[in-house]
Amino acid sequence: MVTIGAGYEPYTIHVDPTSFNLFWVLPENQAIMYRVGVARANLYEDGIYTIKRKQEWPTWTPTPDMIAREPEVYAKYADGMPGGVDNPLGARALYLYEGNRDTYLRIHGTPDPLTIGREVSNGCVRLINDHVKDLYDRVPTGTKVFLYPRNMA
Repeated sequence: MVTIGAGYEPYTIHVDPTSFNLFWVLPENQAIMYRVGVARANLYEDGIYTIKRKQEWPTWTPTPDMIAREPEVYAKYADGMPGGVDNPLGARALYLYEGNRDTYLRIHGTPDPLTIGREVSNGCVRLINDHVKDLYDRVPTGTKVFLYPRNMA
């Protein structure tokens, strides 16, 4: 639990990619802070999004862009990978939308906690599984998510 500056709307999520922190804002300038891993520099997409869907132990399918960039890593999963302990989305996923369009960006868990505090993903924000489970239980669909530009949060 941390104290944050005034002006943040309660029950919104704010991601600072420079410090690798996600804040779930509560009333009275309080927030729960989680450490995160974020996208590699050329894949990070700042913006304002809405959580439209949530999933426990989600299925993962790499995007066509991921497969094109690194076919040796991702092509074998083109038909998807069922949820489970080895799945890259971890224990939970929050799906980020712009309007009614799925952006393919997620806030999700990870089976690899060593990726937290690093720029490693293909666009998503990742938390350790215990933290994403906690956040998942707190955050309803319809929540606004602010992904700030690097060095601007």
